[in-house]
Amino acid sequence: MPAEKIFLQIKVTFLIVWGAVLLSCSSFAQQAVTIKIVDAMHKTPIEGARVYVKDHAYALRSDVNGLVAIPAQFSKATLNIRAKNYKPMEVNLPLKSASSLLLAFDSTLVNPVEQKLSFNRGDTLRGSYGPYRANNDLLYYDLNIRLNIAEKYLSGSNLIRFKMLSDDNRIQIDLFDNMQVDSILFNGKPLKYTRDFNAVFIDFPEKLKTGKIYDITFHYSGHPKETGRFGGLAFKQDSPGNPWIYTACHSIGASLWWPNKDQQPDEVDSMKISVAAPSDLMVISNGRFQNKADLGDGFTRWNWKVHYPINNYCVSLNIAKYTHFSERLGDLTLDYYVLPYHLEGAKRQFAQAKPMIECFQKYFGAYPFPRDGYKLIEVPYSGMEHQSAVTYGNLFQNGYLGRDWTGVGVSTKFDYIIIHESGHEWFGNSVTANDVSDAWIQEGWCTYTEGVYVECMFGYEDAIKYFNGYKSKVQNKAPIIGPTAVNHWPPGDQYSKGALFLHTLRHVVADDQKWWAMLREYAERFKYKNIYTADVINFFNAYFKRDFSPLFEQYLYHAGIPTLQVKFDKDRVAFRWKAEVENFNMPIKVRVNGEAHFIFPTAQWKSESLAGVAKEDWQVATDLFYVEVEE
Repeated sequence: MPAEKIFLQIKVTFLIVWGAVLLSCSSFAQQAVTIKIVDAMHKTPIEGARVYVKDHAYALRSDVNGLVAIPAQFSKATLNIRAKNYKPMEVNLPLKSASSLLLAFDSTLVNPVEQKLSFNRGDTLRGSYGPYRANNDLLYYDLNIRLNIAEKYLSGSNLIRFKMLSDDNRIQIDLFDNMQVDSILFNGKPLKYTRDFNAVFIDFPEKLKTGKIYDITFHYSGHPKETGRFGGLAFKQDSPGNPWIYTACHSIGASLWWPNKDQQPDEVDSMKISVAAPSDLMVISNGRFQNKADLGDGFTRWNWKVHYPINNYCVSLNIAKYTHFSERLGDLTLDYYVLPYHLEGAKRQFAQAKPMIECFQKYFGAYPFPRDGYKLIEVPYSGMEHQSAVTYGNLFQNGYLGRDWTGVGVSTKFDYIIIHESGHEWFGNSVTANDVSDAWIQEGWCTYTEGVYVECMFGYEDAIKYFNGYKSKVQNKAPIIGPTAVNHWPPGDQYSKGALFLHTLRHVVADDQKWWAMLREYAERFKYKNIYTADVINFFNAYFKRDFSPLFEQYLYHAGIPTLQVKFDKDRVAFRWKAEVENFNMPIKVRVNGEAHFIFPTAQWKSESLAGVAKEDWQVATDLFYVEVEE
């Protein structure tokens, strides 16, 4: 090789190596930093604090230990820190020391409704992602039970497979304290355990190793409680007096009737459900029917397989003398199970399911659970979003239990339960809130799907009417996002106000092509994931290349909605925002003689010319934006 080529090769190699060294040094200098947010008085960690990276349209959330990992690219940024009932704080990075950030509690910031809430240790054990939950990752459940209907008694076992995320000799599983723990087996030998409220702390004879996969088999029995909004596990009868057993344990907890890791963040990747019941009954559950076996004692075991991640409260039993009919949407199976004397009404009413799924697939992407199929199952309560096994009790009529749900003459055009509960397949079952305080991610989004369905089937004007009908249901007395790390279901505003917030965002974006594309991308990005509101904020900000953080902060973390203050003076109109969020700003449309245009209010007064228009002809588009107007 010529000398000049050798020299050139050496030079290039040197530059590459030197560049790698510089890159390494730069990466070292830009390492991520972790901050800890704690209560100034009690020195306890604050979970759920919002950390906004100033001028970067990025949001973070503190975990159960009060920790927040700040990405390396923000190592010199300014952080705005907000936490429920605490004075806000602004800090500049890098911090001079690694000490915790102390937030001062401020009683004047406590919401009057939330002030009346009280929680016990049981609420914390259930709602918090404590150390003996966080140290493992669920992989698989194999639930195998037998029902004694006459005694309202259940016995069985759950094989629980998990991978350890850190070395430890204890994990937490949950089962209501009225249920009996018969034994917990590990490698065929019984484990020791202690019970604390509805938590079961299981101790292993030696430390389980990080990255290793383990199985335990949890044997249990007892009389499940019939409690909660819809009954927990209920033993009922149909009109002719046949047994009709069902589960509905949303909020109250699936550990009411079976042992599981009863929390939001961690879901199994798949699950088997086996149920032995009297042979004259059908057992309909989640997932795909595998087979059934006559046990020779008057009982038959039904076996179902769930092929996707599933949250605990969605695991569903429906046992009755059902009859079955079905159809297909392409490769997707649609199966319907109803009592025989309701068959004709069901065939008429369930005809709404197929076009509904077509609408939802158009706007949100493919049905998330194709291998498990889609089912509607009749039950004696209004209904629930059980994954791939949506339960239905809306009496085979439109509206909600015979009522015009939003009071504007639109909801009588469709079956509210079919549409709402099926919308949860995308938002609630596929995309799930990581903490129950963020449940608007499920309920607000699902309520929004109702309006999307209306627009798909009946047009934009009906959708606008439908959304505006929800305003009468909003109370605005407490924030949508409630206390964190406890088992507390947020207020009902998470449904209607959450949907109205998304309705508002659509019209702030003011580009339907981008909006509909965003919905599909959102559903796909977070498919089979458990997310926080901070993830939603960051998705919106990145997708639209705008900072929507103040809007999320106002609508979700404060009880009230923004008020547009308006003043008319001769030939001009002045306007500004009044809101709890400092320097709140949001564009909004006004109609002048019926012609719409945007104005861009901030917290400071601005004005525009009326150009001879009477003030009654200058109207804020409150049908498109959920705001108050104050003159």
